[in-house]
Formats: sequence, C-alpha cells, structure tokens
Amino acid sequence: MKRLLVAVLGALLLAGGAARAEPVKIRFTLDWKLQGLHAWYYWAQEKGYFKAENLDVTIDQGEGSAATVTRIMSGVYDAGFGDINAVIQNAAVRPAETPVMVYMIYSKAPFALLTKADSPVKSVKDLAGTKLGAPAGGAAFKLLPLLAKANGLEYGSIAITQVAPNLQEQMLLQGQVNSIAVFSATSYMNLVALKLDPDKDFRWIFYSDAGIDLYSNGIMVSRKLANDSPEAVKGLLRAINRSIRETVENPDAAIALLAAKEPLINKDIEKRRLIYVYKSLIDTPEARQLGLGDISDARLDTAINLISEAFELPKKPAPAQVFDRAFLPPKADRVPPQVGP
Repeated sequence: MKRLLVAVLGALLLAGGAARAEPVKIRFTLDWKLQGLHAWYYWAQEKGYFKAENLDVTIDQGEGSAATVTRIMSGVYDAGFGDINAVIQNAAVRPAETPVMVYMIYSKAPFALLTKADSPVKSVKDLAGTKLGAPAGGAAFKLLPLLAKANGLEYGSIAITQVAPNLQEQMLLQGQVNSIAVFSATSYMNLVALKLDPDKDFRWIFYSDAGIDLYSNGIMVSRKLANDSPEAVKGLLRAINRSIRETVENPDAAIALLAAKEPLINKDIEKRRLIYVYKSLIDTPEARQLGLGDISDARLDTAINLISEAFELPKKPAPAQVFDRAFLPPKADRVPPQVGP
C-alpha cells in the first residue's frame, strides 16, 4: 500500500511539473513589412494556437526574405519566414549555422522583373545597359545573377541601384530606374493601391518563365531550435499549418485581426493580397499532390545544382541540409483548402 501511495504521489508530481513547464520562447521574423500574406502568423498567435503548443512566439517584421536567413544565423531570431535559396547559398559555406527550411509555403516563386509596358526591356537580355532597382536584402535581387547567367547576360552590364523597399514602384514610375526586381505578391498589390492596372500598364518577367523554376519562401528554423526542441518545431508548424487553412477560408476575419495589429493597412488591398498569394503561389498542383509544406526532392536537387553553379559555391549542400520534412504535420492535415473565386 505504501509503495502504491508513493507511486501515485510521484505520478502527480510529474504531472504537475509537466503542467508547469515553461513555454519554449521563439523569436520569429517575417520577410517584410506587415501584409495580408502574414495573416496566418498573427491568427495563430491571437487564436492561442502557439500557446496551445506551449510556445511563446514573438513576431517581428522583416527586411527582405533573404535577410531572414542572416537574421537567424546571427542568433537574434530562432525561426522565420524567408527564402530557401538564401538557405542553399549559406549552407554551402556555413552549414552548421545556416537555418533549415521545415515548411515550404511558396511552392511557386514570386520572383519577377517589373517594368513599364512601353519599356524597351522585354526580356532578361534587354537589361544590359539599363538601370535596375532593388532592396539589398530582397531575394529577387539576390537571385538576379542566377537569372542573368541562365539567359546569357553579363551581370556586370546591369546598372544596379539599391532602393528602399517602400520606394521601388515609385522610382520605376518616376523613371529613375528602368526595371525593378520584385516579389509579385508585394508589387502587384502596391500598383493596385496606386490605382494602376498591374496587367495593362506594366510588363512582368517572371523568373520561372525565364528558366529559373525555384522554390521560394517558407518557414525556417535555427539548427539549435531544431536540435534542442524538435517538439517545439513540430508544434510551431502545426499552429501555422492550421492557421493557413483557416485564414484563407475566413479572409475577412483574418484581415480584421491583422488590422487590429496595424490599423494603417488597407484592408481591401490586404484581403486581395492574401487571396492572390494563396491562389497563385501556395495552392499549386504540386502542393495539392504533396500537401502544404512539402516539396519535390528532385525539384529541390535541381534548384541546388542551379544555384551552386550560378554562384560558384565552394560546395554543393545536400538537400537534407536545406530542407527537413521530419517536422511536418501529417499529410491529411496539409490538404490545401479550395477557396472561391
């Protein structure tokens, strides 16, 4: 009887200790300033999904999707939403410090060159001798040498002007640059907000149409977080995966929640951006086949080869150093929801 009592008391103490376990703190960086496409992170936070996974998540705005990688490598952030191609580049030289992608969101890359409809820049080769503007931390800019090489263009023939993220479209409109390297998800809606027609008034040259079919942004975590707290990473992805599905099915509520965080956003524009991004970049045929968050190993291997060659990386990183699907929720939970027109 005494042994039984000791066992019961021990179990109660263990249970109490588990209940009192401190939540895992995760500092999470976005890729950019707050937009509709970030709604699911704040949804997960406000709905208590992070808390339910015993996570204490702090979300900060970003400075570019390639910069997400360096932010995590600095140790200031534990996880973030950023560019897998920047992971590939850094994994070739600093594999132990480079974060690993654990959930692909942009199955189709939004990288594009944007120019006016009447511009002489009609192809990548036409960039020679012209002025191109881009933020230094932007992934579209970081991948420009790869795009140039794939199209037989001498990268040095482009006059690069570094611009502030919020001034890209204005500089193009004012004629200060001939083209800009952009994320379609951002610039398309910026043009809509300026009462311009993104399809009629401008020419879009997508990297994917110019020989560079890459993956793009997803959730990445530090090596330390992945190694020390694997259950926390799984919980982070469960919360975000659930929130992606719920926000695209409830866009009005999602944007209203986002506006409570940032009252200055244009709710109509950001709702349209949320749906545009989901339909054009996330809900792809590949995502429907593999489930949200997963990737094609063959496609990733091709991307690694392309980037390794274009950037003359000293070593080609292994796919496992770049992407790890071990933390993904079950495939049945990652079926992309179908949203209306």
